[in-house]
Amino acid sequence: MKKKLKSIATISILALFVACSSTNDAADDTIADEVTPETPDTINDISMLLSKFDGTGLSYAINDGTVTFTTEDLPNHTSPYWPTSNDLYEEYNGTNTAFHQNPNKIATQNITLTITLNPEEAAIHEATSLGTIGIARNGIVLYNQYAGPDQPLTNEIDSFDQWLGHPQGQSTYHYHIEPTFLTQEFGEDAFIGLLADGFPVYGPLEDGEIIISADLDEFHGHIGVTADFPDGIYHYHVTADDPYINGNGFFGTPGNITN
Repeated sequence: MKKKLKSIATISILALFVACSSTNDAADDTIADEVTPETPDTINDISMLLSKFDGTGLSYAINDGTVTFTTEDLPNHTSPYWPTSNDLYEEYNGTNTAFHQNPNKIATQNITLTITLNPEEAAIHEATSLGTIGIARNGIVLYNQYAGPDQPLTNEIDSFDQWLGHPQGQSTYHYHIEPTFLTQEFGEDAFIGLLADGFPVYGPLEDGEIIISADLDEFHGHIGVTADFPDGIYHYHVTADDPYINGNGFFGTPGNITN
């Protein structure tokens, strides 16, 4: 009888050991699943921004992961640089007491920019050049922080009209700094346009605070959440201080630009 009881006790202990081992194995599997989840790579997709583009003589076409903008580069706002016969002609009425009008006039252009819809950081960051480096949502091209040839905007800035744009010698109207027509129309934290590398440009306001260049990286941008990208994306900001829209080159790889 004693031998029989001993055998039963041994069997019970073994059963308990097996049960505990199975439970612990299951728990280990659960923990392993929790600490090593599958994390898909994030792919930026800027296609939802395209519907925000609207301007005179502006169109775009999508093909093989890129968008090609074609613009006549005609501002949808007033300026003293329009010919006086144009309905949008208006004498300068801005706040710059040092304003002096340059001799150029706004004229129809034929500019194309082919830009990726899935921008990513470039392995080698290319410098921006004089001329077109991006496009605003109203079809006006964006320029960098230099007047030709690679001079500060110190003097040229006094020729900017009441919306802070002006035409160059070939009559291409452009913005070097904040396009105030757009920030008044859509808000200081709104989407302004795209640089040629596909990354978006936003106004000078973020989370209720005014952004200055010191808040941004060497390319004049940072990674963060925007109204259009709640999961975050690298983006540029326009600021009131140099370099205004872009810094030491493109964060991503620029597409093709034809003026």
